[in-house]
Amino acid sequence: MDIVIRQVHPGEYDALGEITAQAYLQDDLLDFGESDSYLGELKDVAGRAAAAEVLVAVEDDRLLGGVTFVPCGGPMADIARPGEAEIRMLAVDGIARGRGAGEALVRACVTRARATEGCARIVLSTQRTMLGAHRIYERLGFVRTPDRDWNPLPDVLDLTLLTYELTL
Repeated sequence: MDIVIRQVHPGEYDALGEITAQAYLQDDLLDFGESDSYLGELKDVAGRAAAAEVLVAVEDDRLLGGVTFVPCGGPMADIARPGEAEIRMLAVDGIARGRGAGEALVRACVTRARATEGCARIVLSTQRTMLGAHRIYERLGFVRTPDRDWNPLPDVLDLTLLTYELTL
């Protein structure tokens, strides 16, 4: 499989937004389903692309998935501290899973972080049930950082996100 990783094109924003939203919905990762407010963020690829770097995995002109790379100090960072880049919203189309697209997207983020001056680490948050993603992160050398685990909606529900980091 020849997977190409590149920046998303504006004409692909809607398709990537739908792939991302469907990945989260199909994996039951949104606590309020279709009414979850985070669903709008997942679909807003144009907004993400304006504030960070959105990468896509493509094979034979077919969009397989995408990820948002937040450079050090980027406005989309959830947990990154000074000197850290962050990976957000990794998603692969259900029919393309298990073929290397997710790992290729994470590797591309690591490469970008290493090329970012002053970047010492790359960090990310993930849900407990994202076991396939956990395997990718651990295979690439990311380690769990339980002291950084957090809940984005503490007043609404118990949703503790697990955190990982890779020292560059």
